[in-house]
Amino acid sequence: MSKEYKLHCFAQSGNAYKAALMLACSGVDWEPVFVDFFHGQTRGQEWRGDVNEMGEVPVLEHEGNRLTQSGVILDYLADRLGTFGAQSEDEKREILRWILFDNHKFTSYLATYRYFRCFATPAPHPEVQKYLMGRTEAAYSIVDKHLAQNAYIVGKRPTIADLSLAGYAFYPAEETGFDLPTTYPNIARWAERIANLPGWKDPYALMPGERIAPRNV
Repeated sequence: MSKEYKLHCFAQSGNAYKAALMLACSGVDWEPVFVDFFHGQTRGQEWRGDVNEMGEVPVLEHEGNRLTQSGVILDYLADRLGTFGAQSEDEKREILRWILFDNHKFTSYLATYRYFRCFATPAPHPEVQKYLMGRTEAAYSIVDKHLAQNAYIVGKRPTIADLSLAGYAFYPAEETGFDLPTTYPNIARWAERIANLPGWKDPYALMPGERIAPRNV
């Protein structure tokens, strides 16, 4: 039987994990649709013509709507489901502020660094990885400092800002190159709080696709 929510995703995508985690922790009965990213599905004309012109995942299908970009999907689901959303206009803007920071810096640099580190062939130039690592460390330091004084990213409860920043927090250190408890202890403790949410699963348990051993580590 077809589920009300369908999410096009694959296990290695932290951006897709943000949306999958939102659905799972909201108790929604949803259907994951596997995207064969590593064999070029998102680069094909069919995908870009029929599913997402941007050539990316995640893609959420619901009631005839097709939404892309993880931040848009999280905002849509918060409105539809009444979970992890803002409780005031000021809080809504603060959530948006952190999601934009996540998309621009916190996720983007680590996601690119991890892809080159684990999945790219040939391996990138070491100076490229050094640059990406430095930008990642700068973004993570900002969030770690913020979480030293706050249990969650915005307010005293988890919101879609937390689910957005959690996109890559649960991939193994052999992929990310980060041992969070050692290098960013406040982020590690925050991740533990997120992992204790009802419905939580790690990305490899929540989304379809075979696990791929890192190639360049």
